[in-house]
Amino acid sequence: MEAELLEIRQHMGRFPPFDALDDDLLDSMAGQVEVAYFKAGSDILQLDQELHELCYIRSGAVEIRRRTGDLYDRLGEGDIFGHFSLLRNNRVRFPARALEDTLIYYLPETVFQHLCEADEHFADFVELERPRLEAAVEEHKKANDMMITRVRKLLTRYPVMVEASATVQEAARQITAAQASSALILDEPDDPRYTFSDSQDRPWRLRGILTDSDFRTRIVAEGVSPDTPVGELASGGLITIQSDESVHEAMLCMLRNNIHHLPVLYRRRPVGIVHLSDIIRYETHSSLYLVSNIFHQSSVDGLARLAPDVRAAFVRMVEEGASSQMVGSALSTIGRSFARRLLELAEEALGPPPVAYCFMVNGSMARNEQTAVTDQDNALILSDDFEPARHDAYFLSLAQFVSDGLAACGYAYCKGEVMATNSQWRQPLSVWKRYFEEWIESPTPERLLHCSIFFDLDSAHGEEAYVEQLQDLIAKKAPNSPLFLAALARNALNRTPPLGFFRTFVMEKDGKHNNSINLKRRGTAPLVDLIRVHALACGSRAQNSFERLDDIAATQLLAPGASDKLRYAMELLSMVRIRHQVFDLQQEHEPDNNIEPENVADSERHHLKDAFQALSHAQKFLKYRYPVPAQTGRAR
Repeated sequence: MEAELLEIRQHMGRFPPFDALDDDLLDSMAGQVEVAYFKAGSDILQLDQELHELCYIRSGAVEIRRRTGDLYDRLGEGDIFGHFSLLRNNRVRFPARALEDTLIYYLPETVFQHLCEADEHFADFVELERPRLEAAVEEHKKANDMMITRVRKLLTRYPVMVEASATVQEAARQITAAQASSALILDEPDDPRYTFSDSQDRPWRLRGILTDSDFRTRIVAEGVSPDTPVGELASGGLITIQSDESVHEAMLCMLRNNIHHLPVLYRRRPVGIVHLSDIIRYETHSSLYLVSNIFHQSSVDGLARLAPDVRAAFVRMVEEGASSQMVGSALSTIGRSFARRLLELAEEALGPPPVAYCFMVNGSMARNEQTAVTDQDNALILSDDFEPARHDAYFLSLAQFVSDGLAACGYAYCKGEVMATNSQWRQPLSVWKRYFEEWIESPTPERLLHCSIFFDLDSAHGEEAYVEQLQDLIAKKAPNSPLFLAALARNALNRTPPLGFFRTFVMEKDGKHNNSINLKRRGTAPLVDLIRVHALACGSRAQNSFERLDDIAATQLLAPGASDKLRYAMELLSMVRIRHQVFDLQQEHEPDNNIEPENVADSERHHLKDAFQALSHAQKFLKYRYPVPAQTGRAR
């Protein structure tokens, strides 16, 4: 191959979608490329002109505009344009102009069509319905088939189901005959929304579950008569999972709720019961065993010795293809387990608490979005019976025990002192309600900062109802507080994506991480802030960013498809950040959030630019979606 053709082949082969083509396709393509040069400010494509070539930017920068004249995108080296026209009627729909001196490779339409027919990846990439960012995330998902296996695949038989009026002895016989370890207890329905019909069209509702453990501890050990109806003994508060959820989600559900049997439903109908042993046989990640080990430790030293195992589990999950949601959920479950076990040890040392309390976690742990780099964000919600003079010494000691223990386990102290050791964040429920009301009704910069931390909240231990009451308060007041939403929206614009005018990366200039990009500060964190504003506006009670996007998509807050773009951007930025941390750990470096673009593959650099561009567009829309109410003037 001639040197000129080889240079064309090598350059185009570095960038998507050409980077996935096989060698024969690349060779045949390079020989048919034509080259054109455009001076800065000149038109490359004009509206409605006839087009029969795909345009590839060899060097320079190009501005793409909509039919209305509004800016659509800015492209740089390795980007393509014109494919929308080739897929439609060969008429230019998005005019293009050179922003600087630009060299364009033209690929004939016949070659373009051949590539679409010969390579599925290429075809997916150039279709209008699958923009580049979405295609990148979908390609990652395809590698995760094992991680998204539906829990229904673990089911080998239907569950044993016993009517509530059956006796303990009858239930035991049915369980034994089926060689099962549990049975679901059925009762007559009292609410048609929660019923299902059996094969004879009789309506039933799930009342509870009876397990082998129940037979040992609640029946035999207590001397319960064999003639007792099982309805009187069934475990209430039944936790279930839908059959199309993943095996990984089933595992996390069992870990969070400390259960060994998980009924599986198809809509409302029981189709099986997954036992913890089924998960263990299938699940390849060590997070399951790690959580079990956490609750078997009897000292802070024992818990601290598990810290390397957390990072090992993190690396293993990423290497085995877990999505950012799976990684974040698993690490957050592990973090809550450390906190819960430390609280149990603290109560053993200090004695029972003088009043009820809830240990609240905030930030990434509450959102189920933790990574290998994290610190503590927690607080104590105390019963309104709390009397500082009588009770605060106990709760300060409890908070100090847990905070020091978490630090020993690898969860750094919060530099902003957002921890239960700070008396400001160790208050009765009524005080927390007053905090939240004041923050919403009279937003100031300091209060907005508190909102960005405490409005992501979850219970790790204790009275969960306390956290639920605060979540309800937020969901009720925030959507009806336009001044608060306007202030929070502008606060969410303080951190911007690292893109320059020509879609080049803007690097950090802070010494240690000079010429790098902090993917948390410039990527995932502003995305989380932006999503939180929309979620609060629509009254969502979800904490996880992806679940918040589900709630947002169900409203008219954003244009159709906008939530999907944010979802793809969040997943891609999160996975690049996570993989970078894994690389650091494998190189025996302390993981951080900074990447150097020159160490990132060409295709991934382009995907990062797309994700940052999606964030930039969403931020520009934010201040228009939540304007400052005219009668109040400018928010402080």
